[in-house]
Amino acid sequence: MFTGIIEEVGQILKIEKNQKSARLSISAKTILEDIHLGDSIAVNGICLTASFIADTYFRADVMAETMNRSNLGALQKGSLVNLERAMKADGRFGGHIVSGHVDGTGVISSFVKEENAVWVTIQAKEGLLKYIVEKGSVAIDGISLTVAFVDERCFQVSIIPHTASETILLKKNVGDKVNLECDVIGKYVEKLLFVQKQQPAKKDITLEFLQSHGF
Repeated sequence: MFTGIIEEVGQILKIEKNQKSARLSISAKTILEDIHLGDSIAVNGICLTASFIADTYFRADVMAETMNRSNLGALQKGSLVNLERAMKADGRFGGHIVSGHVDGTGVISSFVKEENAVWVTIQAKEGLLKYIVEKGSVAIDGISLTVAFVDERCFQVSIIPHTASETILLKKNVGDKVNLECDVIGKYVEKLLFVQKQQPAKKDITLEFLQSHGF
């Protein structure tokens, strides 16, 4: 599990692409101070497993499902990526619950500066927007952010200077894809409501019911 608080920005050193999957070599510094083989690392919000660790970089394999559902397929040598290690049990929970399993992608449609902040508008499909609520949380390329506005076509977040300097979001361009992970609580609530709706209504036990069954 992650929190959406980015620890550092890494850089793609090498991409080895197969027909549908890939292997990424990513330069890093801070996160390499305390990771081991098999540890989970969020790369642009996607939970990947460290399969090789060196002094200045690590490698991770990306399966076809992840390539199809995220923006990792658009990465190139030199691309910058947000990095976060899995949360420690005794760590501070500074963001929100982020699983590292993205729901899909959105497209940046505008950047608008407002004094010390920047409004970012992201267009997304209806299937994702239904889980995004005003004042709720969303992970954009792994960054835990608060939704300031949402309608049937898009949503907006406001980026403060610290977030701008510690992540890659404002280094992107209009038209770029970003990974989106909606708040997991909403998805669980929807699933539970659907299951309850599908279950047949329980019949009340009456005296007539008991008599007809020999009681």
